[in-house]
Order: sequence, then structure tokens, then C-alpha cells
Amino acid sequence: MSGKTGIIDVGGGLRAVYAAGVLDRCLEEGLTFDLGIGVSAGSGNLASFISGQAGRNVPFYTVYARRREYLSVGNLLRKGSLLNLDYVYGTLSNRGGEAALDFGAFTRNPMDLMVVATDAHTGLPHYFYKQDMQEDRYDVFKASSSLPVVCKPYEVDGVPYYDGALSDPVPIGKAFEWGCDKVVLILSLPESYVRTDKKDRKNAARFRRKYPAAAAALEHRSQIYNRQVAEAKEYAKQGKLLIVAPDDTCGVTTLCRDTDKLNRLNQKGYRDAARIAEFLND
Repeated sequence: MSGKTGIIDVGGGLRAVYAAGVLDRCLEEGLTFDLGIGVSAGSGNLASFISGQAGRNVPFYTVYARRREYLSVGNLLRKGSLLNLDYVYGTLSNRGGEAALDFGAFTRNPMDLMVVATDAHTGLPHYFYKQDMQEDRYDVFKASSSLPVVCKPYEVDGVPYYDGALSDPVPIGKAFEWGCDKVVLILSLPESYVRTDKKDRKNAARFRRKYPAAAAALEHRSQIYNRQVAEAKEYAKQGKLLIVAPDDTCGVTTLCRDTDKLNRLNQKGYRDAARIAEFLND
């Protein structure tokens, strides 16, 4: 293997359990990358990969997501968001938490991390890096994972952010711009999936008055996603990129909490990751 390598995890809510399986297989096989780019839940997945904590991600989808503290109407009444990101990337992830991130190992690993979020005021993507994070202060993950309607935007240094998927859902351009020669792209939907904008337009209407630019970004997400996946397929033909995607999602939707379905999708990711080593070493 020569040149710089990158891996992208596009998230996808609880469907990102698929990528958790992919990354655990990579850790098991000792595969390394120079850059990781995470969108939404994909950013948390990659943090565990960089810290070398195999198996850390899966309980976030199969165990913690079933708790009221994680996702509930109570959260909406108390904090204004159904999904409590402070619980996910604070209570659980901080020192002493059930799933504490090994921040020391995370920082010692030379692999860089780019986290994609969407500026709620401009609707444009914002890219955070490892140096923007401190131990027990994982606000960048919260910003990247703030799903519209499910969450209010999360503020970092006074700027409100929504989920990175609104503005740069499949950020392959950033990986090659950074200098990667080979990129592994983990999708949470089948490679053949074509997004439509019907649901996004309906959801955008719910917050357009307060954040018109972010709402516009959500309305155009499907077009950007479809274009970026098409570009990824062209890079794949050139041997520069490998798409790792499920042939089906096992019935897992963005907020699905069916443990059996989630475990099956996770195992599918683990099996599909078998292709990565050959790609990197070709």
C-alpha cells in the first residue's frame, strides 16, 4: 500500500450500525488510514475506530438507543430535542461513562479526523478536525448529528449547527482534496438507492422560518446525495475508491430500535468489510 488513504462514514441515524461492523472488522484486521471523514453518527463511529476501541460503537445502537434518556418525548419537553445528544456524546462518552472514549488513544493515533456539520444560518458545510476537540467536550459530534425536526441545532462557539448530511452527505470531494489516493466509502443505504426529496421538503417546512438556509439545504439534499454517489461510482471504476454498502438495510430505518434488525445489519457490515484489505493493498 502506498499513498494516503481515507475512509468515510456517512452515518444514517441508527443505520450507521452497519458502518460500526465495517470498522470493527478493519480494527480486527489491523487496517489503518490517514484520514477519516464522519457525517452525523459516522463521526462517533470513526472516533472509536481511531481510539482502537473495537465493539464500542454497537451498544449505542442496540442498547443505549432503547433508553428514554437517549430518545424520548421527555427529552423533547425538557431539552427541545427528541434525541438527547448530551447523553450520547456526554454522559455515555465522557470519562467514567459506560462507553467512555479513550481520548488519550484517540489523540495519539496519527490518523486525522474530519467531522462534517451544517451551519444552520448559512446552510453551508463546516468541517471540524481533531484539534477542535477536547476530552469530555465532544460538541463537534453533537453538531454533526443534530437531525432536523428530531433535534434543535447544536451550538459550537455560539454557532448553531445541523446534521452534516444536509450540506455534504457523501463528502468524497473533501477526501481527495485533502490528498487521499484511495478512499473507502461506507454507505448506510444500498449503492443503488436513489433519494427523493418528498420527505425532506416536508421536514424543511417545519424550521424554514427560523433557519431558511438550512431548510433549503435539506430540500436539496437528495440531489446532492445522488450526485455524490454517482461520482463515487466513477472513482470506483478508476480504482481510486471502494464503496462498501449493504445490499439491503434489514428493515432498519433512521430511528429504528429493533435489536434483532440492528444486529443483523451490523453483521452484514462486518462481512462486507472483507473487501477492504485487498483494495488497500492492490
